[in-house]
Amino acid sequence: MELLSEDKKNKVLTSMIALLEENQDALLKANKKDIEAFNNEDQAMYDRLILNSKKVAGMITAIKEVKAQDDPVNKIISKNTLQSGLEVINKTAPFGTIMIIYESRPDVTVEATVLAFKANNKILLKGGKEAVHSNTAIVKLWHKALEDNGLTTDYIQMLTMNRQETQAFLKEPTQPLDLIVPRGGEQLIKFVKEHAKCAVLVSGRGNNFLYVDEHANWKQTIAVILNAKTDKISACNALDKILVSSKLPDYSNKIKELNTILKAKQVQVLVDEVTKTVLPEEQSIDNTQIWYQEFLEMKCCIGTVDSITEVIEKINAFSGRHSATIMTTEKAQAKTFMEQVDCAVVYQNASTRFTDGGQIGVGAELAISTDKLHHRGPLGLKELVTNKYYVFGDGHVRV
Repeated sequence: MELLSEDKKNKVLTSMIALLEENQDALLKANKKDIEAFNNEDQAMYDRLILNSKKVAGMITAIKEVKAQDDPVNKIISKNTLQSGLEVINKTAPFGTIMIIYESRPDVTVEATVLAFKANNKILLKGGKEAVHSNTAIVKLWHKALEDNGLTTDYIQMLTMNRQETQAFLKEPTQPLDLIVPRGGEQLIKFVKEHAKCAVLVSGRGNNFLYVDEHANWKQTIAVILNAKTDKISACNALDKILVSSKLPDYSNKIKELNTILKAKQVQVLVDEVTKTVLPEEQSIDNTQIWYQEFLEMKCCIGTVDSITEVIEKINAFSGRHSATIMTTEKAQAKTFMEQVDCAVVYQNASTRFTDGGQIGVGAELAISTDKLHHRGPLGLKELVTNKYYVFGDGHVRV
């Protein structure tokens, strides 16, 4: 694939910014068609589907931020001249063709595309049928931005395939495919991994945990839990599980206070056996599988633990390896937690809702990777490249 100049790519982004500003009303009308056709009771998916002026402004901001970032392609990682005389240069390089499979969110159609394009990749967008009108309108704007700058629309392609057609495409792609990023639940990830013939980078489930240590600042703890649980239930960085130290001062009264506050926010609370002795009226966690679940609704579990070791073991066993928080003023305890909990992002005294490219300082993101190869956490512009070795010789042969 031809390496485009940074100037050329930024001109396309400038055009897209103007097109989004000029066509906001048409885009919202297209989104209205999707909303009117949406008859599913999945509140989280509905929340992700809706576009409004604020979300369109967010799309524009995302493009501006990516435009302002340095081109990540063709940058020297290392450079060495060996004893043999060979000059070896390792540079960043595009992946090639990236396919992203996602549901509902039309803003992903902008954010994923701007990142893939500036990193000099072709992107195939496989959005959900529930957002077809919104995604079609956005892709048309991208195509116009490309054409206005003398480029082929092949860089950005929208795929409208059903499940069977998608399965066939993954097994036998009709064009080169270098990386697939499934953004969705475990069923989608399993489906893609089962059928794909190329690399798959998993944007995993949330199911995020928060641990209330015995040294926690209680006022901060309440504020962080409420933000993480109730701010946006449709987000993969929302909180689902709360673990409380049995050594927390005034443990019983604080558990009761937390429960009262959550109930006042319409959060359904499930409790383990120990916690139920304090909250006997709440539903018991009677199936271990509940600890694995990402709720995406106003629902959470509260469990009681006796040690940091138990906390770490439980999170590593059940979480989606996305985000985890410890509420504590004890630095040594936080260090142990943050080093040993196996999640992409770990926090001390902060909400899991910050696991977002824009909030964490990465900028727009393609996804939150829970894989360990090739990158973990928010996939921003710098993470959408691979590398290539350039070796220069003068008739060298190996002996």
